[in-house]
Amino acid sequence: MDLPRNDFKHAIAAGELQIGLWSMLSSPIAVDAVSDSAFDWILLDTEHSPTELPGLMHQLQALRGGTVSPVVRPAWNDPVLFKRMLDVGAQTLLVPYVQNAEEAAAAVQAIRYPPAGIRGVTGSGRASRYGRVKDYLKTAEQELCLLVQVETGEALAELDKITAVDGVDGVFIGPSDLSASLGHIGNPGHEDVQTAIKQAVETIKAAGKPAGVLTPNEEEARRYIDWGFTFVAVGIDLLLVARGADALAARFKS
Repeated sequence: MDLPRNDFKHAIAAGELQIGLWSMLSSPIAVDAVSDSAFDWILLDTEHSPTELPGLMHQLQALRGGTVSPVVRPAWNDPVLFKRMLDVGAQTLLVPYVQNAEEAAAAVQAIRYPPAGIRGVTGSGRASRYGRVKDYLKTAEQELCLLVQVETGEALAELDKITAVDGVDGVFIGPSDLSASLGHIGNPGHEDVQTAIKQAVETIKAAGKPAGVLTPNEEEARRYIDWGFTFVAVGIDLLLVARGADALAARFKS
């Protein structure tokens, strides 16, 4: 059995625009329902959702037959979390709150097997199709994708060094935390924040790396695409359900 291809990794490396959906509902049924909705990628969030490892694996299983590529966000830059997520089949990780090149390099080491890294070795997990993928231990890295999330003013000051780290496949800008860091909490649309985001994508592009971002605001999303972001999440499943429910109720109760 061949190693599963990471379509998302190859697409962003080629500069192909990838439109995504953020998933916080922690439900395999929810991700199954949107897996054929023509999004290119879906972010399975374990940082700001109640998803734990068994639930994450169920979501990955639900997505296996769909057309969307899963991206998993661990709760922290933690090699133990990475190891468990990779073993259950995650191929792309979005690591939050990376502040400098040293932290980015530590994340790279955590997804690589020795001697290049520190990932613990097992050849019998879901990632290797329970031992069926030939030479998984030697080839796994070819299809793994590491994205680091830059979301503070301090991290932006280190952006040149972060993008230069070998093994970082892309850099994601987190507008919400960035706005808080820059003194405009709850207002990622503030001029200062938007200026910082635009400068960041220019720096990332100049380094030859793809840049990513999230916004449920369609006008912002289209502006970010125009600025050169390669992977853009344009909605959050939790908000789609909540706002859709609000709108439906309002039509009957107004």
